[in-house]
Amino acid sequence: MNEKAFTLIEMLIVLMVISVLLLIVIPNITKHNGMINNKGCEAFVNTVQAQVKAYEMEHNKIPTIQQLIDENYIKSDQCPNGRKIQINSDGEVRESGA
Repeated sequence: MNEKAFTLIEMLIVLMVISVLLLIVIPNITKHNGMINNKGCEAFVNTVQAQVKAYEMEHNKIPTIQQLIDENYIKSDQCPNGRKIQINSDGEVRESGA
C-alpha cells in the first residue's frame, strides 16, 4: 500500500494558510472600496462644476441641480458613495455634508 496522497495534517496546514491570507486580503479590499468611492465623488463634483459653468455661459444664470438634470447636463444628483451634491449661490458645487 504505497499510495502517494496528502495527509490530514498537510490539508489542515493548507487550509490554515488560505484562511490567514483571506483574513489579510478582505479588510484591505473593503478599505480600498471606500477610498475609490470618495475619489469617484471628487471626480463627479468636478464634472458637475464644469456643467454648471457650461449652463451659466448658455443661460447667463447659475442653475439648480434639478435644472441640470432636466436639461440633460447631468444624469444624477448623487456621488458614487451615495451622498447628494449641491450648488451654492456662487455656482460652487459641493458634496452635501462635506
